[in-house]
Amino acid sequence: MPVEPLSQKEIEDRLAELPGWSLDGGRIARSYRLGSHFAATALVVHIAQTQEELGHHSDLTLGYDTVSLTISTHSAGGAVTEKDFELAHRVEALAPGHGAS
Repeated sequence: MPVEPLSQKEIEDRLAELPGWSLDGGRIARSYRLGSHFAATALVVHIAQTQEELGHHSDLTLGYDTVSLTISTHSAGGAVTEKDFELAHRVEALAPGHGAS
C-alpha cells in the first residue's frame, strides 16, 4: 500500500505536537543532547532497534554527546508522511529514558 505525502498544513499540525522537532529541507528533524558519548551511543542503538521494528529508517547522526535525526519517507519520493511522525513519536517516548534533552 503506497504511503501518501502529508500536506504542509498536516505537517505543521503534527509538528505542533512534537516540541523540539522542525521541518528542515523537506524532512522532519530533531537533535538531542545527552550526558555523555556512551549515553548518546545507547540512544542511537535504541533508535536503530525502533527503526527496525517499524521497517522505517531515518538519517541518524551520532556526535560526542548529541544525536540528530532527519526523517522522510523514501518510498514517497522523500516526502514527509504519517510513517515519519510515527517514528518521531516513538523516538520522543524513548529519548528521556536515556537522559536526552
